[in-house]
Amino acid sequence: MNNTMNILVTGANGQLGNEMQLVAKTSKHHFIFTDVCDGYRPLDITDQEAIRTIVAEEKIGCIINCAAWTNVDKAETAGDIVETLNAKAPGLLAQAMKEVGGLLVHISTDYVFGGDPYNTPCREDQKGTPTGVYGLTKLHGEQNIMATGCDYIILRTAWLYSEFGHNFVKTMLQLTSTKPQLKVVFDQTGTPTYALDLARAIMQIVEDGAYKGHSGIYHFSNEGVTSWFDFTKKIAELSGHDHCDIQPCHSDEYPSPVKRPAYSVLDKTKIKETFGIHVPYWEDSLKVCMANMK
Repeated sequence: MNNTMNILVTGANGQLGNEMQLVAKTSKHHFIFTDVCDGYRPLDITDQEAIRTIVAEEKIGCIINCAAWTNVDKAETAGDIVETLNAKAPGLLAQAMKEVGGLLVHISTDYVFGGDPYNTPCREDQKGTPTGVYGLTKLHGEQNIMATGCDYIILRTAWLYSEFGHNFVKTMLQLTSTKPQLKVVFDQTGTPTYALDLARAIMQIVEDGAYKGHSGIYHFSNEGVTSWFDFTKKIAELSGHDHCDIQPCHSDEYPSPVKRPAYSVLDKTKIKETFGIHVPYWEDSLKVCMANMK
């Protein structure tokens, strides 16, 4: 029996998409990577017929959706495109998988929470209380997927960074190397997540069919808890940028159109118990990522 699948990855040029390309090299499955930029097979994930066509032509058995509108502040004023990409498109991808009996793996976010005050790690069944357009559209995306009745794995993650694309680690490496002083918020708490660890978790769920019978929402971030201030201090320490004076500040010192979740720690008990996934500690993964950047 041939148990290899054809797997479609959307948003292949993003942080997670690039890490998926790396982990795919050791998979028994066949991968097709799509994105809207040059160098990738084009796919408009907002076009139901375009999705159906590639699914039929390539006999796709699984879609891993790494595509999204991710600019939290600009989401407030960007209009319908945010809902289209973050909510409508996941529903269309889910429908396409429902029609062929396939699996949709979809990446969601800690931003589905944040409206209610809490200071214990978020569990999967906690009520979503998004504070802005980004979080609201991502919550709608989850709901649209579940409404199709397809097999799905929704992975909520937080504070994602990698060697690829734009992210907090790269920004702070640059700023701590050039600025004598830096103020970073200490009143937002969460866990940095190395996108390669998330990609490996996805592969562990998909590679040998572990997902079968386990449709649902799961939380994945690295282990541990920190603030953006402490995260920056660790980045500076590991990079030898010790000349930069890093000071804590409050979120309201950086006015933003969106209230960020103050506590973005995700409870990962469910994904660990269901799939036996080992979750690395955030500082260990940061060291690995920074070594990979050199």
